[in-house]
Amino acid sequence: MEPVRNDIDQPLGQEKAGRGASRWQRPGTSSIFLILCAVAIFAGSSAIALRERPFRNPPPMAISEPRTAVDEHADVRDKADGTAVKNAGAPGASIIRVDPDAPSSGDNVIVIRDPSALGQNPRFAHLPDRALIEETETGPLPVRDAAGRRPFDVYARPWSGARGARIAIVIGGLGISQTGTQEAIAKLPPEITLAFAPLGNSLARWMQTARQEGHEVMLQVPLEPFGYPDNNPGRHTLLADAAPAETLESLRWTLSRITNYTGVVNYTGARFTADAGAMDLLMGELAERGLAYLDDGTSARSVAEEVARAKGVPFAAGDTVIDQEKERGAILDKLDELERIARARGFAVGSGSAMEATVDAVAVWANEVRKRGIELVPVSAVAADPERN
Repeated sequence: MEPVRNDIDQPLGQEKAGRGASRWQRPGTSSIFLILCAVAIFAGSSAIALRERPFRNPPPMAISEPRTAVDEHADVRDKADGTAVKNAGAPGASIIRVDPDAPSSGDNVIVIRDPSALGQNPRFAHLPDRALIEETETGPLPVRDAAGRRPFDVYARPWSGARGARIAIVIGGLGISQTGTQEAIAKLPPEITLAFAPLGNSLARWMQTARQEGHEVMLQVPLEPFGYPDNNPGRHTLLADAAPAETLESLRWTLSRITNYTGVVNYTGARFTADAGAMDLLMGELAERGLAYLDDGTSARSVAEEVARAKGVPFAAGDTVIDQEKERGAILDKLDELERIARARGFAVGSGSAMEATVDAVAVWANEVRKRGIELVPVSAVAADPERN
């Protein structure tokens, strides 16, 4: 007698075969569909695998960089040290130079905006940008480059761009005393702008040291004061009544004394800065060369601001001279005055000389003023720039 078997005794997944049933059965519709899908996937994978360089080499892309020369096939200029690298014309190796503000002229061209297109790489801040120099018999003169970049833009020290209260301090007279110059560069924080006297010594070396320490640099220009020649700022002083050619000759001699500076600041000059015709000639030269002008604020009769605005020259005016009185307490009082102005107006500008009392007072004050929520900035950060506004 054959034993009775329940479904529970049957192995999982197997059906009980009927008597005489065939061991092989015809596959159903779903099985056929799965087989066809597997075949299709296998065929597609094989085709991709056998294809030459599958998805590995996208089409070549043209990379464009900011233009540093007028000719699109001209030399490629290294912004860091001014070294020119010739485009040899090798296939696939050329670099297309375009104006980053101009629309693209071709298909598949990506314009990459180089963040250093305006500002200078801090590692090479002590080296002049050769594109911004005009070599003359007098010496190297600042000039705009072919793309319109100005020394004012390239040599400016970066700052935060914040909207809080700001103070710019410029310390002048660098280069006159070797010890005083060394102390000013070593003690003053890099946010303090340093101005060099054109009759100083070893100016190129001191300029490079100042730039390596992070300072923005300006150049003092001696202008005619009242009482000249009894009150004489020195050789190559610009005189209000001089012939235009003589004025430009003296000015260009002064401008050739150093490189890597953003603009000029007057040294004395109450009579010259009150003469609109004389200032028009001076500002015209500064505008052409892409330089700023800082009025130290010592003369209430100065027409510098009006003429600078008309000529398109970046301009800043000093609110006070911090060391007219040489005593430390008086200097600190003037610095407190700058803080009050900055909180009321948003910014303030002070000027002083590289004397020991001034340098020491500013160095100590600078460490404290940051804690009171005021940012120290270079002069370029507070200058009104007609080309940007």
